This record gives sequence, structure tokens and C-alpha cells, in this order.
Amino acid sequence: MSIAFKDWAVVCDALGRGVQSIILRKGGIAEGRDGFRFKHDAFFLFPTLFHEQVERTTLPPGTTIPGGNPDEVSISFYAEAEWSERVSDWDKVLRLAPFHIWKEEIVKERFHYNEPEEAPGIHVALLRVYRLNAPWKFPYLPRYGGCRSWLNLPEPPEGLGWSPVLTDEEHARRVEAIRAAIT
Repeated sequence: MSIAFKDWAVVCDALGRGVQSIILRKGGIAEGRDGFRFKHDAFFLFPTLFHEQVERTTLPPGTTIPGGNPDEVSISFYAEAEWSERVSDWDKVLRLAPFHIWKEEIVKERFHYNEPEEAPGIHVALLRVYRLNAPWKFPYLPRYGGCRSWLNLPEPPEGLGWSPVLTDEEHARRVEAIRAAIT
């Protein structure tokens, strides 16, 4: 089985356009007792319209939400997590704003999600994103629904290839800037 990371379609699109290079995650309600972790180093990006709200991002009002047939999944991006960590310093999280599309109040809500049971913080992963040479399409199944981050997908088609969204140089600059923001 292939692994996918499930996120808003607008976030997958931003990652695929090179506008965003990080994932900020509090965890879905179906993550289990251990909570959220970046369990996989490589995965496909699974776009979802569940809880989709352009108003919760810094995208201009009226931005078209990427999507299509609700009975079909269309995967366009593959990603590799170069590193991940939990960031518990709000000032450092604020410095990540240039690298994602979420509004500050949404990030703050996620940052304080588990209080008072757990200290505030948010999981951050730096991704290297690749565009598939052609969208990988397959039927939507009920097992892809719900508030979970990781999904098992069918085997991808043979010959599926991809190329990096950002050049090596641009990616290296982004990595350096993001690391500087949280250190």
C-alpha cells in the first residue's frame, strides 16, 4: 500500500505551487491516544475538501478551491519530509508565517489545541514536494473520510514519475530560512 498525508485541497495546492514548504499540524481527532506524529518520511498529498475554508487562509477571498469529482480522488503531488519537530515557542511559530497560507488565528487555535492537558505547541514538518507527471486518479472510498492524517492508498500506477516543485537552489534557500525562523 502507498501512504498519503491528508490535508486541505488549498494547502496541497499551495505546496504544489511552491508557495508553502511546511505543514503545521495539531492532529486529527482520529489520531488515537498517541496523538499526531509525522510517521512517514515519504507520502502522497491527499487533497480534501473536508473542513475546507478559504477564509481560514491568507488566500484572497473568492479563491477557487481545487477540486473536482467527489467520487474520485486525484493525487498530483508527492512529498518527502526532510525533518519534523514539535515547536512550543509561540514567537518561533509566528516567524513561520511567510512559509504557509494559514491565518494567524487558525495557527494559534492549533497551537493551543490540547491545553490544558498538554503544553501548547504545534508539529512542523519541512517538505520537499514533487509534482506527478500526470494526476493519479482512483475512486473515492469511505475509508478515506474522517479526521485522520494518514491514509493507505492502492498501489500507484506503473511508470508514475515526478519532478521537484522548487529548484534545488530555491529549496535550499527555503530550508535555511525556515530553520533560521525556529532556532
